[in-house]
Amino acid sequence: MIEFLDGNEAIVRGAIDAGCKFFAGYPITPATPILLGMMQELPKVGGFAIQAEDEIASIGFCIGASMAGKKAMTATSGPGISLYSENIGLAIMGETPLVIVDVQRQGPATGSATKDGQGDIQFIRWGTSGGYPIIAISPTTVEECYTFTIYAFNLAEIFRVPVFLVSSKELSMTRQRIDWSKVEKPEIINRKYLPENASEYKPYYFEKIDDIPLFSPFGGEHIVRYTTSTHDEYGNLLTTPEKIQIMMEHLDKKISEEKVKKFFPHAVKFDPQDGAETLVISYGITARSTIEAVELARSQGVKVSNLIINLLWPVPENEIKKATQNIRRIIFPEMNNGQYVLEIERIVDKSKIEIVRINQMDTTLINPKKILSEILK
Repeated sequence: MIEFLDGNEAIVRGAIDAGCKFFAGYPITPATPILLGMMQELPKVGGFAIQAEDEIASIGFCIGASMAGKKAMTATSGPGISLYSENIGLAIMGETPLVIVDVQRQGPATGSATKDGQGDIQFIRWGTSGGYPIIAISPTTVEECYTFTIYAFNLAEIFRVPVFLVSSKELSMTRQRIDWSKVEKPEIINRKYLPENASEYKPYYFEKIDDIPLFSPFGGEHIVRYTTSTHDEYGNLLTTPEKIQIMMEHLDKKISEEKVKKFFPHAVKFDPQDGAETLVISYGITARSTIEAVELARSQGVKVSNLIINLLWPVPENEIKKATQNIRRIIFPEMNNGQYVLEIERIVDKSKIEIVRINQMDTTLINPKKILSEILK
């Protein structure tokens, strides 16, 4: 079957197919079509979709629904992520599975509400107190909006953590021809529940520091304590420094590059060319321009490799290091003031590799010719 869909519609389709049963959101350009789509489609599969009074209530509803055993998702843009911030911390502390769609627009604050941008990349990772890990994946095409939404739910359920699906205005609101016979539909993975006949439940118990606690829902057979504070395996508040240290290390170590890649096999897309000393790195909507720029350069006899990053957080450091072997120059275009390029500069040896930034914040997409011009220099 062939359809014309935009990224927002594909995200709705992916959420439904992943088993999402609860959605709450507040209208905000350019994420509003996800709210409207979920309100239309979720009741058809026995789910619930709510337009909350604001963004704070939206993510709060989703946390409650998730802890009651439902797969939950919310969607917003940059200003909404700002309001989500405190509850994102709560979801991290309470080890709550949750999918958060960020359809980026030009910021900061209200910014250019109907224009594109990639300015939330660092904010998604570091936007809540404590600095503890989340997972963020970034589609490039409408097909990936569908497929990566399912992966986002899988990752949320496996790691009991907020997972960001990072889109942007042009990707989410531009229609594209979709041949469903060629679209990947990942296997659905659900969270691991404590057996109902278990005599005792420790909501936050783990043996190894990076284990994921088994789940039991609110209103079920077991007492479940949920708190914003540091807590022991029962959910009781902690004051013992040694035990607090172990709990904090658990939140940090349960998410790692290698563990996430086992369940998300699309961390990067690497298109190498033998003998190339120039590498273009990109993500999201900008990657579509880099693909065209690399093709144009190769048609002119220039050797250049291309790396698209789909797993933004945790950073796929090993793949980046492999891709930069024998490379002398990296070109990194992104529609912000230079955010993810900081991770590249941290990973590679800058004494041996020149890093060329292309930063554009005028709300227009980075033209492939602009990237080509840097490749040809």
